[in-house]
Amino acid sequence: MPADTGMQRQQRLRASQTLLALLVYAVFAVVQHMEVLAGMIDEAASWRLTAWNLTGGVGFYLAIRSGINLRVEADPALTVPQMLWAMVGITWSYAITGPARGGVLLIMTLVLLFGIFTLPPRRSRMLAGLAFALLAATMAWKGWTDPARYDPRVEVMHFVFAAIVLGAVAALAERLGKLRARLVAQRTELASALERIQSLATRDELTGLLNRRAAIDSLRAELRRRDRVKPMMCVALIDLDRFKRINDDHGHAAGDRVLRTFAEVAAAEVRAPDVLSRWGGEEFLLMMPATDEGEGLACLERVRRRLQQVVFDDLAPGLRVSFSAGVAACLDEDDLEPAIDRADRAMYQAKNAGRDRVVCASQLSAPAAGARAAKATG
Repeated sequence: MPADTGMQRQQRLRASQTLLALLVYAVFAVVQHMEVLAGMIDEAASWRLTAWNLTGGVGFYLAIRSGINLRVEADPALTVPQMLWAMVGITWSYAITGPARGGVLLIMTLVLLFGIFTLPPRRSRMLAGLAFALLAATMAWKGWTDPARYDPRVEVMHFVFAAIVLGAVAALAERLGKLRARLVAQRTELASALERIQSLATRDELTGLLNRRAAIDSLRAELRRRDRVKPMMCVALIDLDRFKRINDDHGHAAGDRVLRTFAEVAAAEVRAPDVLSRWGGEEFLLMMPATDEGEGLACLERVRRRLQQVVFDDLAPGLRVSFSAGVAACLDEDDLEPAIDRADRAMYQAKNAGRDRVVCASQLSAPAAGARAAKATG
């Protein structure tokens, strides 16, 4: 999924959550107005609290819809600011609600649950502690200044209930936070394992290049992508000269070293759009998009000259490695296998002509007699 599409989905989710919070504020305002009609809350105090709640709800919704929230990289959902705004409103509500204030404790719990699934455990505990401190201070203040409506004995019971409920919420936040961290770690491990599996399925373990199957897929994808302009691309088959002798004389570890070195040298010399892959054994395939045979020949000659400068003195004094290659233009997807076959025949023509050279398929008149026999000696 493209990054911008994922971001849009996240923004829509954040906006919907904030819209839900705004709906809760609106319902709370209706219930609060009913309490005003019942004579339980002062009307002016109720309108001030409603203005606070709705201003915050609308403000946070507009901040997310406009994208301003994305400037807050640590908390793009504005979870903590929204919770703090709501906690102030709930504490304010407790201070003016009077007889029905016990229900306000439930709403404070709802606010804490709003962030329990997204915030780290430490931050959730801090917010739960802050909510408890705000309610406790309000209970003490109202019990001291308005004992007729806020009976101190009732406030003590509310204090105990608040401590139990908010303490349980903090403990739940701790457990959920650990569970979330464990799930994130497992998801990371799974993604890493999938990446390793993908690499094993598409990469040659020795050289790190694409393997044969992945190379074919890459070739077909490139041919489907490009406009039908001829030649669409060029393919080249490369075979290291006398590689069997290197294995026989110096061991397979030396042969592996040569393969890796060639892969590094060739990958450094080809263009960024070109794709080098290990075709099998000491053979490599090079895909060169938007390239004709002449340009492909020039690219292979550049790689050949660069490889001539590499000396494997640690394997054998003065040991150098060369390759023979064949280059063929590929016209379209139907021409892929024939083009590889033409490049293969051109490569064997290069072998028969003395090795350490590049031959274009267009130069071939007919398959050279005994071309395959040349492979036996590299």
